[in-house]
Amino acid sequence: MEQNQNLSEQRKEFYEKRKELSQLKNQLHSLHTEKETIFQELKNIHSQIRGRNDRVKKLREERDQQTSQVKSLKEERDKLNQAVKEKAGERKEVEHKKEELLHKLDDIKEDPRRIKAQITALEKKIETEVMPFDKEQQLTKRIKGLKVIYKKMEELGTVWKEINSASADFSETRKLANEHHHNIQQLAQESQAKHEEVRHLYDEIKKLRESEKPLAEKHQQLRLQMEELKKKVTEIQVRYTELSRLFQAAEEKSFSTKVREKTAEVQEKLKKGKKLSMDDILAFQASKE
Repeated sequence: MEQNQNLSEQRKEFYEKRKELSQLKNQLHSLHTEKETIFQELKNIHSQIRGRNDRVKKLREERDQQTSQVKSLKEERDKLNQAVKEKAGERKEVEHKKEELLHKLDDIKEDPRRIKAQITALEKKIETEVMPFDKEQQLTKRIKGLKVIYKKMEELGTVWKEINSASADFSETRKLANEHHHNIQQLAQESQAKHEEVRHLYDEIKKLRESEKPLAEKHQQLRLQMEELKKKVTEIQVRYTELSRLFQAAEEKSFSTKVREKTAEVQEKLKKGKKLSMDDILAFQASKE
């Protein structure tokens, strides 16, 4: 009687453990699903942070290259600006030389080609004509005067060339200096835009990390909860298995007892010559196995 009562209590415990195991496994499944969802969110945030960090790295490299270009362009621009000052001084000197020559030639209205033609004509006249000595001296003096005027006019032409050359050099150098200045401004604007984008990306990364923190904490909590539940499952599983084996042994013992009792009945029937039923035959065969 006491044995049957113990067996009943153990069976009740067995069913309670099985129910508790089922509930715990359901809880584990729910926690696992929630933990995986949070893990995917964390993974997505990590991917966004990594993408922004890669973009920041690329922008900083480009900005550093532009900074180096700006430094080089500034050095070249400064050299060109210095050259512009020097060429402006050269042009001013040539302009001054031109003004002096124009002042000296202010009373001369002749065309240089006509003066050259007069010199040629007078020289030819002296060579080909016979004339008094004093007249020849007058013509020679006239030729010398015309040559002085022509030489000054030639100097003016040279000065004009110098002015044109100096002006061209000045304009070209100033153009290059302006181009360098424009390129510096453009690179500076691009560099500033990259700097602003980097700042914006850092703000985004900061916000992502802030959103990451509570998720990471929740993920850790779920992991710990799952570990505790797994310990409980293991503990209950041990007792559940123990009870299961106990019932299996009890069932096997009960079956053996029933077989022995049935075998005794069959043997009694055989002694008395009674007809055996199918159950009798099966029980008798079971006792022989």
